[in-house]
Amino acid sequence: MQTTPKIIVLDDDPTGSQTVHSCLLLTRWDPATLSEALHDDAPLFFVLTNTRSMSAEQAGERTREVCRGLRQALAQYERPWLVVSRSDSTLRGHYPVETDVLSQELGPFAAHFMTPAFFEGGRITRGGIHYVVGNGTEVRADQTEFARDSVFGYSTSYLPDYVQEKTAGRIQSDEVCLFPATMSDTEMRQQLAQLEANRCCAVDAENQSQMDRFARLVLDAAASGKRFLFRSGASLLTSLAGLPPQPVPAERMAHYVRDRRPGLILVGSHVPSATRQLDELLRSRPVEGIELNVGALPDRDGAISRALHERLQQGHAAGRDVAIYTSRQERRFDSTRDRLAFGREVSRVLISAVAQAPSTLGFILSKGGITSNDVLSEALALRTARVVGQIHPGCSVVVTPREHRLASVPVVIFPGNVGSDESLRLVYDRLTSNRSA
Repeated sequence: MQTTPKIIVLDDDPTGSQTVHSCLLLTRWDPATLSEALHDDAPLFFVLTNTRSMSAEQAGERTREVCRGLRQALAQYERPWLVVSRSDSTLRGHYPVETDVLSQELGPFAAHFMTPAFFEGGRITRGGIHYVVGNGTEVRADQTEFARDSVFGYSTSYLPDYVQEKTAGRIQSDEVCLFPATMSDTEMRQQLAQLEANRCCAVDAENQSQMDRFARLVLDAAASGKRFLFRSGASLLTSLAGLPPQPVPAERMAHYVRDRRPGLILVGSHVPSATRQLDELLRSRPVEGIELNVGALPDRDGAISRALHERLQQGHAAGRDVAIYTSRQERRFDSTRDRLAFGREVSRVLISAVAQAPSTLGFILSKGGITSNDVLSEALALRTARVVGQIHPGCSVVVTPREHRLASVPVVIFPGNVGSDESLRLVYDRLTSNRSA
């Protein structure tokens, strides 16, 4: 009988759990915490490395640190396992830095697979080309705003060429092994069996059933002794984990909001889709908006943080839901280091609002991956958190422990680049639906 491997996910921001449920998110990676997750009943767990907010050098060091903790924990673990480097489904992130470190520390691997598809978010791969689908229209990822990212920009979404570009030619485009969806099971098994020396592979998938088939054949090959590494979007994790439906359906997530209490919405993401979602929420729902003017940062004397705290307290005391959001312009910087440092300052001020938030908050809705990571790991100081499910395609919910200062509060992790213009409002409506009951 084949033993299903434990799936270990190193997640460069906390949004990778956006297709699964009932699993642990770890904000610490000491051997004891990792061992706890390895022996948890769930088939997978996530280590929130937050490397997308770091420089390439810092990302490499953080990944190495996690791997060394994992090696110690795995020494006492007798079941099979596989590792996934989960990153952005629009191809932003520290590739190949993280997969290189994983290979050095946990390898050797026969291959590493590029599987960026995320179907709930409209990310598909066909003919080796990665697309973003919005409002029924397919657009090559290299023609979107994501390709122009000031830190992680790229010129092509044809994955073999993308790999060549990101590896600075170390891996040539014609060396990347393609796995088209048209391959038969027999052909795919043969191709998997022939892989060696950490061969780079790119996988087509336009729907979950295609990804399910790939995952099934990969697990079969792994059971036969092949060791694989994955650079992946979220949809592969759905296929590998094979979880049943989540315990509480998305439309009933207000079940977790105690006593119909008002909540806090944080919007740190400034991508255009996040701005449209925020505008729709503030226009159509009775939410008090508080803008954090990023042009006034850094907050050297703490005055900006104190003002946010006071306005949040006043709004909450009056029974209002409050949305704290960054001003919408994107600033330009002389270097990537300066841009990342400024992002950390913005996040520091935002999460100070959560760290000092009233203990009677009903919910927290965090829009943006880096913002969400800092909410979980710093503002709430959670060592681990369990995902209870998805409130909307691509949007996870965790619940704080009963002994926490903010006890049993649902926290929505809403990626910046996910959803239609109405999605933030829809999630808000689901969190507050019991108020009219």
